[in-house]
Amino acid sequence: MQTNEEKKQDLRQLEYRPVRRIVTGTNAEGRSYIQSDGDAPNAFWEPGRPAAHVLWATGEARAIGDEPAPKGHKFPFHSSQGSILRVADFAPDSFYNQEELLKFLDESGVRDNNKPRHFWFHKTESLDYAIVLEGEIYAMMDEGEVLMRQGDILVQRATNHSWSNRSDKPCRMAFVLLDLVPGEPL
Repeated sequence: MQTNEEKKQDLRQLEYRPVRRIVTGTNAEGRSYIQSDGDAPNAFWEPGRPAAHVLWATGEARAIGDEPAPKGHKFPFHSSQGSILRVADFAPDSFYNQEELLKFLDESGVRDNNKPRHFWFHKTESLDYAIVLEGEIYAMMDEGEVLMRQGDILVQRATNHSWSNRSDKPCRMAFVLLDLVPGEPL
């Protein structure tokens, strides 16, 4: 029988799948072309945290140079004065090291410290479009929750929220995170 640590390791290996990123450009003659096509270089797989790929970024979090999301570049939850396109793989809740996840949320300054009903509750100052690509996951609010399945889209308007994967399979999601414009209604 496998220990929880062995199960976590098995799941990490199962859920690691690169994200193909295709980027367009304009050549010297003003014609469009495929500038790059390959695995997104920016991927993080750390114990106790969802696997994440940042495919593109604008604003203050963008890396300097031609590649806005290079390998090894650390991104915050959102980018001031810009956007982040992120794909995340959420393991089933039972596989998380909750202490590590809480540490990550604390380090990022987004953790809900008001005795939330789920360990992943957090709040960012961003407008987020959350799209389920594969699997299923519960979007949890302070009051209420909804099961999201492949193709469902949630508009997260700078609210306290959590993601809960109660299945036995990873859930892959895409997130478009947009910095808030002061005074603009959400």
